[in-house]
Parts: sequence; structure tokens; C-alpha cells
Amino acid sequence: MTNPAFAASPGASDRIELMQTFVRIVEAGSLSAAAARLGATQPTVSRRLQALERSLGMRLLQRSTHAMKLTEDGERCFESAKALLVNWDAFEADLRGKGDEPEGTLRVVAPHAFGQELLVGPLAGYLRDHPNVTVEWLLHDRPPDFIADGIDCAIQVGELIDPTLIAIKLSEVPRVVVAAPSLLEGEPVPQHANDLATLPWLALRTYYRSDILLTHARTGETCRLPIRPRLSTDSLYATRSAALLGLGAAVVSAWTVSDDLARGRLVHLVPQWQATPLPIHLIYPYARFYPAKLRRFVELMRHAMPQGVGATGILPMHAQGRPAQSDEASSPGTLPSSDGL
Repeated sequence: MTNPAFAASPGASDRIELMQTFVRIVEAGSLSAAAARLGATQPTVSRRLQALERSLGMRLLQRSTHAMKLTEDGERCFESAKALLVNWDAFEADLRGKGDEPEGTLRVVAPHAFGQELLVGPLAGYLRDHPNVTVEWLLHDRPPDFIADGIDCAIQVGELIDPTLIAIKLSEVPRVVVAAPSLLEGEPVPQHANDLATLPWLALRTYYRSDILLTHARTGETCRLPIRPRLSTDSLYATRSAALLGLGAAVVSAWTVSDDLARGRLVHLVPQWQATPLPIHLIYPYARFYPAKLRRFVELMRHAMPQGVGATGILPMHAQGRPAQSDEASSPGTLPSSDGL
């Protein structure tokens, strides 16, 4: 005889639908808003939520007339449900075949400067090649929360923070010390890295705050220079603008100031001394299955990023595909078992 409790429990496909409804409720903020997004009625959405709570044996949401709040169990369920749905979508895409046309929404986080300039061209090509994909292009410099924000991948400039993520090194960004000519008026031109200590400074706090490390290109001599910045910001563009106004010297990505240097608006100080280049990685969480929309985007970035940086006259490092956990590179468009796309 069939166990009544088991018979009342929803099947696997039903559970996926219930999880999808629960996630939409939380994201939308109300049952009525979730119903509108799902193209369902509010009573249907309410019944699905109740069915999920009965199936799990726990209350997920505390609801009143004017408010809705996740319970502690609901918070854990929400994070797990989002991860489950991402993997389920990727699993379905994989079963349909690797050659399937990418579809759906791709959510990408990129740094402000790169995302506004160097990457828009490759992104446009990606969208032209895959008309069934829409992209949410999110520009900020803080580490992405892949699960909570539903992020598919991110482009990160600087050293890797989370070693558990898959990371493909795309290139490196050379950095230079620059200042406006007005900042040097009446002052001797710096000849050694130590001479920079007498200048007022700007700090790009994402990468340096109270000191900078410079290395002599020929001899390998290093110099760590303490600075007391007059202006500290997390914006590369604000740093460049402040440097152009003569507020201080700064270490900036070379591609952002190549035109300013060519036109004499900025001066390259102690050019034989170099700041450490910043690595560029494309990062994403490990999963057993990856949807075609992500595979195609990763493949594009592995080839487009060096071209984008090189177009500014900078010689980038040869692109490499290297997961953070392994020295073995994966081939573009393939699905390895554990070390990358």
C-alpha cells in the first residue's frame, strides 16, 4: 500500500515548479507581484507556496497584511533554491546538446571602466551572434555574490580573492605613474622612484591606499613608496580626472591615459619604474553543467580581451585558460568534469 504522506508529496518536476515560484515570490517582494511575473493568479502562487511548505515541513515566509519576511528556514531555502535552479537550467541545456543555440538571460558583473569601454564591443558581437540571449551588464568593482544575485560570471581586475571559483586568466593591465604638467611646475623632474615622495598623491583605493610598489624594468630594483593621498577614491575615472586637474600624481591603468599622454595632458613619471600589472580574470562558480549562453560568452572573452586591451597600444600578456584550482587548461567550448568550461 502506498504511504499516504509519500503520495501527497509532490514529484520531482512539481518540486522544481514550487521552488521556482518561491524564488519569484522572494525576488518580487509579494505574492501578487510574483503572480504577474509568472503569468499566474495570486491564489495559484499562494497554493504553490503552501504546497512547498507542506512538502518541506517548515514555514518559509512570515506574512501579514502589509509585509512579508523570510523565516530563518526560508532564508536557507531561498539561497539553496536559487543554486538548484541555476544548476537545473544548465542541466537541461546540457541534455539538449552542446551545439544548441544559447538562450535566456546572462548576468555578468564587470568593472566600471572595462565594462563601459573595452568590453562593450565584444559584448555587442556576442549579442549579434546569439539573438535569443539577453544580457544584464552590471558594472561595479566589488566581489560578486553569484548565488544571491544570480550572477553567471564576472570579470575581475586584480588578484583573485576566492580560490574556490573557476578563474580563466585573460590578460594583464600595465600601470603607469602619471601627473599633470602643472603639478611639476617649478619642481625638478623626478629621476628615481624615491623622488616621487615629494609630490602630492591620489590613491585608487581599490588597488593602493598608503603606499605603492615600483620595480625598475632593467635592474629589477624595487621601491616601496609611502604616500599620504590628498584624494582617495575607488573610481579609476575619478582618479584620472583628478590627475588631469593637477591634484596629485597617481598610478593608473595605462590604457585609460594613453591619449592624455600622447596629447601632453599628462606626463609619464619615472617611466623606467613600473607598478605591478593587474591580472584580468573571468570567474564563475563551479557547476557540473554550464548553459550554452555561458560557454559561448567565456569562449568569446578568452579571445576578445587581449584584442581589446591591445587596441589601445598596450601589449597584453598572452591569454591563458587556467582554472584557479588546477594548472590544466580546458579547451574552449568543452565541459570538463571539474576545472572549467
